[in-house]
Amino acid sequence: MDEELTGGYSEICGQCGEVDWGVSDEGRFYCRSCHNVIERTKEVVDTNTFMIGASRVSSISKGTRRKKLEQGREWMVCEGFQFILKHQAEALLAMGVCPQFKDDVLCQFWRMYLQKSRQAYTKNPVHDGKFRLRSQGSGESDSAPESSVMSDSMTSASETDGDGDWASGGGSVSDYTSDGASSVCSGSIDAVSYLTPRQRRSQGLMSMPKTLALCHLALLWAREAITLADLLRFVNEGHIPYVNAYEDFPEEMKLYGRDSLIFRVESIPSYSHLHKEAQTLAVFLELPLFPPITLDCLLHPSLLSLRYLTEANLPDELHDWVCRIMEKAGMESSVTFEPMRSNSLLPHYDVQAAALIIIAMKLLFKLDDHTEWDLSNDASDKNKENPDVNSFNLRRWYRTMQTALTTAVRRQQDNIARKHWKAQKPLYTSKKDKSVVLKRRRIAEQLQLSFQKLSGSPVPPPSSPPSSFCFRWSEEGEEVWDGPSLHHQTLDSSVRQRGASLQPSNPKYWHPALKACKPRFCKSHYAEVEVTLPRMYVWLLNLFSFLMGVKPGCVYEEVLKVERHFLGSSKSQPRARATPRKTQPKKLPKRKQTRKTCSR
Repeated sequence: MDEELTGGYSEICGQCGEVDWGVSDEGRFYCRSCHNVIERTKEVVDTNTFMIGASRVSSISKGTRRKKLEQGREWMVCEGFQFILKHQAEALLAMGVCPQFKDDVLCQFWRMYLQKSRQAYTKNPVHDGKFRLRSQGSGESDSAPESSVMSDSMTSASETDGDGDWASGGGSVSDYTSDGASSVCSGSIDAVSYLTPRQRRSQGLMSMPKTLALCHLALLWAREAITLADLLRFVNEGHIPYVNAYEDFPEEMKLYGRDSLIFRVESIPSYSHLHKEAQTLAVFLELPLFPPITLDCLLHPSLLSLRYLTEANLPDELHDWVCRIMEKAGMESSVTFEPMRSNSLLPHYDVQAAALIIIAMKLLFKLDDHTEWDLSNDASDKNKENPDVNSFNLRRWYRTMQTALTTAVRRQQDNIARKHWKAQKPLYTSKKDKSVVLKRRRIAEQLQLSFQKLSGSPVPPPSSPPSSFCFRWSEEGEEVWDGPSLHHQTLDSSVRQRGASLQPSNPKYWHPALKACKPRFCKSHYAEVEVTLPRMYVWLLNLFSFLMGVKPGCVYEEVLKVERHFLGSSKSQPRARATPRKTQPKKLPKRKQTRKTCSR
């Protein structure tokens, strides 16, 4: 290909003496051996042809020293985000999401965003007079009325045209009526106005994290089993386009300058940040009441806790206690989200399921750094006396999980170190810097190839298919993965038969202070109380925080939230202690033994 572009140019390079020429994107000749750039450029032939009567006159201009700049077609920032959302939806469809997710839910949410942000589907667009909006497939300037974009039930998609609607600019294409093409500071025609201080303060400004937030809201509306933690894990593993997602843009959509501030990604958003973005976006879109998460939905705490019990290699019998806690806390009914209600918050479905498991562990094993080890000794003695009992030993489970957790953390750190943040299509801030960026890119690639030849080709890590599980536990006779499975063990060493029902052998339940703080004025207190908590309890918080990719404080606050409902729902609960026994102050003789709640 370079031989055709160089046109047989065979002069010797003045730097290295080689004859190996290439042509850069701007038409300049460079030596592929030493990267020396010379003054020679590719000749561009401009043919102007017109008809006079029956004759045809053709004129060929002289060879120019500059290559004609390819501007590409005119495009807007919202079109770029639409392409990214389209590819993210296709990646989720490849993972098994229902076929209606893309066109019936996500596409409708995107149309609502375009309407609420006054970029499309409105008679009063946010752009100035240079832009004229026209409907998809028609030449009329009036867009569809706002009430026809999306019905409250979200069950029909009569205006959806499949992939064609996604690839055409959001159902509404913007025409630039002036003679200028793209902005002089960016490839898109509206990046300058998109980054104004007023637009930055606006809640409707689309960003890369908000594309994931919009996908999360669409998954919740479709009642899919992919949680927010799963979505972030798939993004980190590269199964969902996010880092360098602009590389999938069509070739005619040129990106440079201020476009890099909009589409360049330098980090993956955190769980709490993305959850807040989804909450804000749902309110901005004024979404109606979400479909209820019933007992048959995989997002319900009953089924979601069963999944995390399998992930944490805990006994299946623990699920019965989780369901009992849900019933006492009033969480067995359907869970839903109503954005327009003042006190309605977007539920943490995955963290809530983990909190239920932690409370069940505290109820059965107490987790005060003493009782759980005594119960482990009892379970070990029972297993020695009767090998067929197979009683759950928390000490053995802790050692198994600690080994697997250490390996998983190390593997995650290695994957982060190997992660490539540099894009194949580099973004440059200005046109004059393009040659410098491309030259540095070529030098870096040449050095990388040279080092690979010296050290040998590295073995790339095997690409694993997307999975919601971090660990794999092996049954008897199977290949050993992260450790032996403990799912079929019993809890007879930590429960007692009292009357017609099983009750925990531990008669008391400890908890931190349960007084709720005001979210606007007070944040998590986990960093303050972490040193006072039992180490086994802290380790359990860290385990589930790793499984879901959240901070331990997030799990801790969700545990407190569930405990407020659990301990305040019935007077027949085990006696509650505000702190573990080892730090409990001396009681007054006349004080009644009731549940305690401490203020911060």
